[in-house]
Amino acid sequence: MKNLKLPAHKDPVASIILDTKRQDRQTLVFCSSKRAAESQAEKLSKVEGRKTQTYHQLSQQVLSVLAHPTKQCKRLALCLETGVAFHHSGLTSKQRGLIEEAFRQGVIHTICSTPTLAAGLDLPAYRVIIRDLKRFGQRGMSPIAVLEYEQMAGRAGRPGQETHGQAIVLAKEQGEADRLEEQYLRGDVEEIYSKLAVEPVLRTYVLSLIASELIKGKQKLFDFFDSTFYAHQFGDTTKVHFILEKMIALLQEWEMLESTEEQKETGGFFSASSLLSKALDTPLKATALGKRVSELYLDPQTAHQLLEGIDQAETTPQFLHLLCCTLEMRPLTRTPMQAQEEVHAFLEEQELVIDEHQFYQVSQDDYFDTVRTTQLFLAWVNEVDEETILERFNVRPGELHAKTQRAVWLLHGASELARLTKRHGLRTPLSKLQTRVKQGVKEELLPLLQFKQVGRARARTLFKNNLRTVQDIVQVPSQTLTDLVGVALAKKLKEQVDAPYEEGVEQGQQTLDSFGKI
Repeated sequence: MKNLKLPAHKDPVASIILDTKRQDRQTLVFCSSKRAAESQAEKLSKVEGRKTQTYHQLSQQVLSVLAHPTKQCKRLALCLETGVAFHHSGLTSKQRGLIEEAFRQGVIHTICSTPTLAAGLDLPAYRVIIRDLKRFGQRGMSPIAVLEYEQMAGRAGRPGQETHGQAIVLAKEQGEADRLEEQYLRGDVEEIYSKLAVEPVLRTYVLSLIASELIKGKQKLFDFFDSTFYAHQFGDTTKVHFILEKMIALLQEWEMLESTEEQKETGGFFSASSLLSKALDTPLKATALGKRVSELYLDPQTAHQLLEGIDQAETTPQFLHLLCCTLEMRPLTRTPMQAQEEVHAFLEEQELVIDEHQFYQVSQDDYFDTVRTTQLFLAWVNEVDEETILERFNVRPGELHAKTQRAVWLLHGASELARLTKRHGLRTPLSKLQTRVKQGVKEELLPLLQFKQVGRARARTLFKNNLRTVQDIVQVPSQTLTDLVGVALAKKLKEQVDAPYEEGVEQGQQTLDSFGKI
């Protein structure tokens, strides 16, 4: 690769892309961030301006995914007009799917992506360019791990289609090239650490093992973990047992575990070893609450936090902030300097269930970020569009969708816990909020969302035109309904309320304008 003759271009990435295209092959370019991936794709799309009908059709498909395309959607569509795409978690799942399938079919010749594409997708290419070998983290810019480099480089070459692939890193001078070769091509991969070392994972697995009845006693639990990579890496089973004891005690305190055998007082004397043996043999059983928490795949601490919080929450901001304080909602929306005054003002107006002091007892994250994420959800359920959310919160549509999915899951979990613990009065508000978060609507639109094929935009259109109940849909003239939502949906709506759809406009029928004034 050092002596490769490339087309002359001031951007080395562009030179490699042009050479790869000349061979009718494909390239993946890995960048350090979403913004970098978008910028690189935009630059490459301007290098080779050749447009085709196939590119245009794909561009229009991606553009039409959202009812109101954002600037990001338009930017992606322009790149696709020349066969270049960017790919990251900020895109909607449908947009990502369209790009991935087009790349597999050879329609797209270049994708600029964040490293997430290397980890979860089978999307190989002839050439992989690892453009950025540093990434911004908690300690500023720092080199990526060797393991991460190998993960990205491993995408080079298409099994069954080519005999080899090329993974490329860029260096400005020979000294830097030698250093990168020593660090990444010849360097040792970092040690892998067990995920069980993370407390939320450990307590979730402890509850899961007992709730599924794979483990029925303390000694069995110890034996199980003694044989894990976690214990091997920890190197001290006594300390592992101590940590597990704490987990068991905590789950019992939260009423998710119980001992199935009461200690009986008997006469006589027992040795310390016999007492210890008896304690280890004590059966463990998940309570009904513990089983449901495990089935919902919730962190037990989150479940406990939700149960305590929903009793105190009364307003939509309080419920939403309660969700944003859970570990499952990570990563939170960051609070930039210019937004801190807005967050301060929000905290002065709202009395939240979890205050700053309570939050820092269980998390090291910034409390402001929980409030900022709450503001994001409030904007969404008050029908703020994706473009405005992108500009105000720097949250892309794909990221917004991922966050709303997690919030919907947590609200479902909270509703189930409320049912199980006989907090029946909380189920309706939790259910309503779940629908609002899923659809991004105000509460006034909830009755209309019960109709099939009616979502956020159509519900608002109907509501603005005084169609707000089943009876309204029954009574509205068919042509008026057609003018609002189109023939197909108008027929569906009439069918759902068991009312006839009448073709054409009858004499004396109200017009759309007159109906809107009723």
